Amino acid sequence: MPFAVHVLGLAVFAQGTSEFMLSGLLSGIAGDLHVSLGAAGLLTSAFAVGMVVGAPLTALAGRTWPRRRALLFFLGVFVAVHVVGALTPSYGVLLATRVAGALANAGFWAVALVTALDMVGPHQRARATAVVVGGVTVACVVGVPAGAALGELWGWRSAFWAVALVSVPAAVALLVAVPGGRPDDAPQVGARSELRALARPRLLLTLLVMALVQGATFCTFSYLEPLVTRVTGFGAGWVPVVLALFGVGSFAGVTLAGRLADARPDAVIGLGMTALAVGWAALALTAAHPVAALALVLLQGALAFGTGTTLITRVFHLAPDAPTMAGSFATAAFNVGAAAGPWLGGLALGAGFGFRAPVWVSALLMGAALALTGVLSAASGVVRPPTARRRPAPER
Repeated sequence: MPFAVHVLGLAVFAQGTSEFMLSGLLSGIAGDLHVSLGAAGLLTSAFAVGMVVGAPLTALAGRTWPRRRALLFFLGVFVAVHVVGALTPSYGVLLATRVAGALANAGFWAVALVTALDMVGPHQRARATAVVVGGVTVACVVGVPAGAALGELWGWRSAFWAVALVSVPAAVALLVAVPGGRPDDAPQVGARSELRALARPRLLLTLLVMALVQGATFCTFSYLEPLVTRVTGFGAGWVPVVLALFGVGSFAGVTLAGRLADARPDAVIGLGMTALAVGWAALALTAAHPVAALALVLLQGALAFGTGTTLITRVFHLAPDAPTMAGSFATAAFNVGAAAGPWLGGLALGAGFGFRAPVWVSALLMGAALALTGVLSAASGVVRPPTARRRPAPER
């Protein structure tokens, strides 16, 4: 595996830390800026909205930019907005920096995935994608808990400074390791042709299911800190541990799914979705029991990222003639869920349903995903849960 692919994973680690770290900083941000927990949660949604809008736009722009220049530009913008976010006393400015940082992150992803795939042979494309996406799971294991710990020790702003500082060596490594131009030996597909390919019903349904699955994930993940401190009864010092457990689960889920999905993608997605629906409901019911809560956080992290990664693979499989835009639309669907989940969780909290409410919303979203696959899978050919498969008629 080329060293440059691992460098891309390092940069994704820094950006993934920024995307997810707010789950451990919500109370600090809300108290410092004098806003509600729901408003603080919207900072996660704002980042996701920026990713949704930015993914297809920056993917189109990245078609003609030299790869190294594009990667360094997007990473530079990402660092700058985190410096502004660390300094501002205004919630509105912080919200704007989250959107701007997401646009830069989306641009980086759009170029990074294509760059990684171009640097390896056909038999290593899945591994290269896993290395890049693996930066996100490492962020969940190391970066997000570290950000929460920094927030506990020195305030939430220190986590923003840390993300900016970690991005600097990644930028230096990109400058050294990534080729400066675009490979001219690969056939180029027109943007209109790619967009037409993305209008296929099977692909659109997969993207919708993907958004629902990610919405369920981020609805609970964004409010883990108040759940474990105010329902489970852990002290604030336990928040990094709980976030790390979710990250360890996500890393294990991505690793295991990467080995199984090539052979049995239907089983991985179907079983994963069913288990996620059951698991979110179980977490809502047992959140007051520390051992059960910790075990379910670990398990749900593995199921969420393992299933989500396999759905991304399915998107590329369904759109082989849209190499540039397929990844951007998968990124957009991922972040539609990441935006809607915290918003719905915040509504449930604001309505006074208690700190378990976001977890129940996650269970409902997974129920909707399962219902959608059950109703439409026969016509669309998209994966359906195992319980929806018909058994063959007995022989006579």
